[in-house]
Amino acid sequence: MKKRFFAVMFAVFVMAMVIAQTTLKKVYDENVNPIEQIDQAVAKAKGEGKFVICQVGGNWCPWCLRFADFMSKDADISKLVNENFEYIHVNYNPRKSEGEEKVQLAKTMLQRLSNPERFGFPVFVVLDDMGKVIHIQDSSFLEEGEGYNKEKVLRFFKNWTPQAVRK
Repeated sequence: MKKRFFAVMFAVFVMAMVIAQTTLKKVYDENVNPIEQIDQAVAKAKGEGKFVICQVGGNWCPWCLRFADFMSKDADISKLVNENFEYIHVNYNPRKSEGEEKVQLAKTMLQRLSNPERFGFPVFVVLDDMGKVIHIQDSSFLEEGEGYNKEKVLRFFKNWTPQAVRK
């Protein structure tokens, strides 16, 4: 009886992941070198007096896609982010089927960002205009139900703007 229950629960979980992945826009470019992506974002942010936020995750992660969708549909959050950050989706693919070079590149990227994977995905890494990690945000603190809480997300972004950090 227990085996059947767990089998049904596993099937429901897999179906939910498939549905989430097919209905939300994929935002992670799986062909970009993540180190180069981060370096380019830092250079652009420095020139504009902004910080960088790396949303680390992947198209395989339903919560990553939900956050991207949530952000894109909220004018207040979009405005705050666009004014203060270079916001990038940094792809992380832990599958060895991608080849040893990509696996090593993913490890290097995670080390560059102070190993944020320990918080799960998505995880947000705030870099200053020199590319230094100044904060890692566990996304679970921003969640509410099956989505995200606007006030918590706004508070997170407001607390890590260049103006807030340099007070």
